[in-house]
Amino acid sequence: MRMRNENEIREDILKMVVELYNVREIEKKFIPGESKVNYAGRVFDEKEMVAVVDSALDFWLTLGKKGKEFCEKFSSYLGMKNCLVTNSGSSSNLVAVSALCSPTIKNPMKPGDEVITTAMTFPTTLNPIIQNRLIPVFIDIEEDTYNIDAAKIEAAITDKTRAIIFAHTLGNPAEMDKIMAIAKKHNLYVIEDTCDALDSKYDGEYCGTYGDFSTYSFYAAHHMTMGEGGAVCTNSMELYKAALSIRDWGRACFCQTGEADQAGACKNRFNFKFEGLPDGYDHKYVYNNIGYNLKPLDLQCAMGVEQIDKLPMFSEKRKHNFDVLYNCFKKYEDKFILPRALLKAEPSWFAIPLTVRANAGFTKKDFVTFLEDKKIETRMLFAGNILRQPGYKNIEHKVVGDLKNTDQVVERTFFLGVYPGMTEEKLEYITTQVDAFFSN
Repeated sequence: MRMRNENEIREDILKMVVELYNVREIEKKFIPGESKVNYAGRVFDEKEMVAVVDSALDFWLTLGKKGKEFCEKFSSYLGMKNCLVTNSGSSSNLVAVSALCSPTIKNPMKPGDEVITTAMTFPTTLNPIIQNRLIPVFIDIEEDTYNIDAAKIEAAITDKTRAIIFAHTLGNPAEMDKIMAIAKKHNLYVIEDTCDALDSKYDGEYCGTYGDFSTYSFYAAHHMTMGEGGAVCTNSMELYKAALSIRDWGRACFCQTGEADQAGACKNRFNFKFEGLPDGYDHKYVYNNIGYNLKPLDLQCAMGVEQIDKLPMFSEKRKHNFDVLYNCFKKYEDKFILPRALLKAEPSWFAIPLTVRANAGFTKKDFVTFLEDKKIETRMLFAGNILRQPGYKNIEHKVVGDLKNTDQVVERTFFLGVYPGMTEEKLEYITTQVDAFFSN
């Protein structure tokens, strides 16, 4: 009997993966009132499963050719010059902020410098500011966009201010023209946390393409997924090299992991001189930053390569789902503050945020408990006012003005999902239950 070669075996394995995917799809069924309506989740087909298994069969376990392919494809999609992948959106934020504090760039931030941001945030947007011993300066958000209030930024600027760091909340673009004008006027760095806003646009340009750095998350709940994973993008080669160093243990060498050429891509691996090290010390083992290992696996990037192709379809579905739920809640706008997008904004919504009005006659707890009892998932708008969270009560910080709208989020805001896996059947179930709440 002839022994089959590797290509034949691999082809059979990948055919079986497709078969397995199709079997699982047939078994899926939504039963109103019994099946959970998730706020988010993975949306994929057989192509992602085949890509991951095919990559696993190569057994290249760390970052490799699929990581390179993903970065080229992702940066091309956004129109950005440089991209590096990470193991999470949280790590992406840590890499970006730490790179702006790197002694290898021309004008690094230093401990004690101030960064303008919002207290209505996800923890890992704020954490890198604290971890790099910078001082967060909090200003309020807009009530209905839930984004940083650009009109309040200049009042918070001092001679210690070095950066503005914020997220495009739930995919809703912040006022980028005003923010960038302020940053240019005062020579400030800008980091756009775009983890919830991939494929959103402001004034025709993608969110994340305005600032010095943009960060992304590919967690299962986000616009596209690698399971876990993230990315950092920048148009500056200087900042890219600093970010790459931070992600890769802090090393000085910027050659790719597993570089085939013995001398590395720079052709100069053993020809550098560093104070305190022997002449010709291997550049791959010279560290000029305090860094980490924040790389994803190559098989995750294989999944990401396939997911990028689905982004336009994902975004259209998100917009449709948002519109369905918005129109449902618009009937009850005397009870809820509905979300607003700016005139120049084109959101690819992560979710639909809703704030229960003070005089609604019911509380946020009343409403979300009702929905959860009906197996409709809800989520809080992240940390609300993070300064009220146990882990952040004693951090060094400043507040400029009041945080009235931020505090309102804590007390009365929640969100519902609009992800592409939200079928028409599920949307109809949600709207029926919302109507039932008010009819009762």
